[in-house]
Amino acid sequence: MSLVLHNSLSGKKEPFTPIDPNRITLYVCGPTVYNYIHLGNGRSATVFDLLYRLLCELYPTVVFARNFTDVDDKINAAAKEQGVDISDITGQFIQAYDEDMAALGNLEPSLKPRATEHIDDIIKTVSALIERGFAYESEGHVLFSVGAMPDYGKLSKRNIDDMIAGARVEVASYKKNPMDFVLWKPSTDDLPGWQSPWGVGRPGWHIECTAMIQAHLGETIDIHGGGSDLIFPHHENELAQGSCCSDHSGGYANYWVHNAMLDIEGEKMSKSLGNFIVLRDMLAQQPHELVRVALLSAHYRSNMNWSEQLIHQSRSLLDRLYTIKRDSQNIATSKVENFIELPFAQMLLDDLNTPKAFAVLHELTNQFFKASDDSEKAQLKSEINAICDFLNIAQLDANDWFQGQASDDAISAEQVEALIEERKQAKKNKDFARADAIREELLERGVEIKDTREGTLWSRIA
Repeated sequence: MSLVLHNSLSGKKEPFTPIDPNRITLYVCGPTVYNYIHLGNGRSATVFDLLYRLLCELYPTVVFARNFTDVDDKINAAAKEQGVDISDITGQFIQAYDEDMAALGNLEPSLKPRATEHIDDIIKTVSALIERGFAYESEGHVLFSVGAMPDYGKLSKRNIDDMIAGARVEVASYKKNPMDFVLWKPSTDDLPGWQSPWGVGRPGWHIECTAMIQAHLGETIDIHGGGSDLIFPHHENELAQGSCCSDHSGGYANYWVHNAMLDIEGEKMSKSLGNFIVLRDMLAQQPHELVRVALLSAHYRSNMNWSEQLIHQSRSLLDRLYTIKRDSQNIATSKVENFIELPFAQMLLDDLNTPKAFAVLHELTNQFFKASDDSEKAQLKSEINAICDFLNIAQLDANDWFQGQASDDAISAEQVEALIEERKQAKKNKDFARADAIREELLERGVEIKDTREGTLWSRIA
């Protein structure tokens, strides 16, 4: 089975046919770096990390670019409020974003371009659009002329006439058409700006991605990704620019892949509802692998509901995986030669169907716990290990996972070990009442113990 992806442009699932099988190109819109990212941003990044990993299993070279928008009105406002240069703001939050991605277990992209490093490329792209009659200069601005592109709206499935009729009639004096969008805008002395043929100014949001794609990946790329909230206007405008700035006939991006949004306990996440979750706050509250599993558990094109139940289910799966890891240390495994042939991978090839893929993983753990023969367990463990390595989960020491990070008021690891040693001595003295009492005391304090041939193992329980 080959990779199949849902293409937002066609509105249906399509077999993935690369432009060049020896060099797959993937571009995903990254953050505007003026603050910490939220949990939904983390979902999008983790979904495309999964796609990147899968493409790397299928093809020899995958060039994955994820940009940073490091010039923007929100960044300008934050810098002005704090009395610092925009680079102070963007530098801080680029570092924070990279830390959050590492904590989630996401791979580094091949490229992490920044808008401010590509001003010359942006000016070149804007100039090409003007020369080809798809953009015009007006009052120091340069705007894309939406009316010059007959099929504008084909990605978002919106009709231009309907969009114009529904547009708020706050038509700027420099616009010929209310739907025209800014490619370049003038800067005053108190704003960041770069010299251009149209005066000192800065780029609009949409043009930066097109310019960076052309600079690093080519005029036509295989896959363009991002959240579904970017389909209009950002990706629609990118598609317009990328299709019109040169004579190439290959299009701009062959596949558009979009992940759905994230809800909190059944409600849309928003600051006004008081349920806005910053990703690094969640990473501070929960084990990083648990957050990763939870973010991958729903199908990427379905809205995800972040809930206590989801956290419990994700912990339960990781507990099973770490139990296998802890209790089968003496069972030797062999390397899976062709990961892509595993049933787990076959589910992912069908438009990243993580619910079905995780169902396969659950079934493998069930089979392992039921197996009585070590050779059967070894085969199952090899497959489970290959899946965990691919997903980048269950990578900790099993005892570290089960004993976890204690909260400030929880019983410490040293106290647990001391009670276990006291229980061991009580059993040696045949004081079974005391031994049972210690087990109950530990349970009441959130610690479960298990007697094995290797000694007493313990784990914290939620």
